[in-house]
Amino acid sequence: MDPRRKKLLYQSQHCGWKENDFLLGRYAAAVISSLSEADLDAFEELLLESDNDIYNWITDREPPPEHLDNAFMAALIAFNKAQ
Repeated sequence: MDPRRKKLLYQSQHCGWKENDFLLGRYAAAVISSLSEADLDAFEELLLESDNDIYNWITDREPPPEHLDNAFMAALIAFNKAQ
């Protein structure tokens, strides 16, 4: 696995909130090897946001902001809804 993907996998599993570690970490473990460069960029951008906001967006409590409303986020939300 290339260093960028390895770093994102680690970060997604060690976010700070156990809930986000679970929501992001299992998604990353399932798809990290197949993400495009644009998806990796979107993932990195998401991880810069606050834990509370990330949790609310992934669990569909609030819509993601415009700058994060993309195909990557839609796939992340759909993955977690299906689990």
